[in-house]
Amino acid sequence: MNVSVNRSFKRRRSFWSSALVLSLVMICSVALIVAPVLAQESSNTSNVPVSSSDATPSGVGIQAGSALATIIYFPLKLAFAVGGGVVGGLAYGFSGGSEQTAKNIWIPSIYGTYIITPEHLKGDKPIRFLGVPARDTVEYTPQEPVPLPLEPIR
Repeated sequence: MNVSVNRSFKRRRSFWSSALVLSLVMICSVALIVAPVLAQESSNTSNVPVSSSDATPSGVGIQAGSALATIIYFPLKLAFAVGGGVVGGLAYGFSGGSEQTAKNIWIPSIYGTYIITPEHLKGDKPIRFLGVPARDTVEYTPQEPVPLPLEPIR
């Protein structure tokens, strides 16, 4: 029996099984990240009526441009967000569990615009590559130290 044929078959099977597992992991990762973003975008625009200008050639062109811009922009933003998530996690660990330190990295990197819409291209809505904290978050303000007594306590 030829042993080299079995080794080659095992290597090919190992390669394809590894590729399949890696593909499944990547698809699941993207689905976990993209689904909430798409749900957020669709919930924001669900009450907006479709205007007649969207059916014009310029409206269709802006929609096609936003789709093309999203295809180029989204992978860059996603890579930046994933990198920021990892770096924020490392900062959290190395700072001794300081949540504020991690949030200073997570908020700008993870929040922001992921999908370019026609409103972005028209200038009606800003494109935010870096996220901004929500308005209802409370900023950390250190308290004033308590003054020491002037006379020693006896």
